[in-house]
Amino acid sequence: MRIGDPEEVRLVRGDITKYPTDAMVNAAHSELRSGGGVCGAIHDARGPAIAEECHRVRSERGSLQAGQAVATTAGRLEAKSVIHAVGPAWHGGNRGEAEALSNCYPESMPIADGLELTSIAFRAISTGIFGYPVEQAAWVAIPTLVARLGSARHLVLVSFLLFDQATFETFAAAAMEQRRAASGKPYEFLLGTNE
Repeated sequence: MRIGDPEEVRLVRGDITKYPTDAMVNAAHSELRSGGGVCGAIHDARGPAIAEECHRVRSERGSLQAGQAVATTAGRLEAKSVIHAVGPAWHGGNRGEAEALSNCYPESMPIADGLELTSIAFRAISTGIFGYPVEQAAWVAIPTLVARLGSARHLVLVSFLLFDQATFETFAAAAMEQRRAASGKPYEFLLGTNE
């Protein structure tokens, strides 16, 4: 989606651990511990340094709440930084899940912007073991990050790395429905794969 010139949002089907980006957003547990799925793959790919840094952050700050984010080094990954964003667990949608999920983006993007990074890649936060419905997550995530990207000083490229085809297609459908506030016309968008 072309947001401005050169600001852009991309939807990419593929593996976030292999995607070239300055900042990679990990959907984290509140204790910043390695888990299963993509979170575990990110921890495995970057080596022990990141676990040590997560332990230090946890010791200093304690547990993170849903919607909060913190940055660490990226270890052996190509990214310069990993931002750990704690997404909400789904409890039916009546316990502030949408607000907590939407906070993951304005919490993560200023961290990357403050580090003077130009690109950031997100997963579909909370849609795995936390059970957030993918379509609802897409409708929270896309407009939130589009709004935030317009005010960034350094970030110009935001990517969603969507591992499976069904999630990719759901996010793509939500992206196609987005409209520019001023014109009411759809955004142009770019879909791809890194496989």
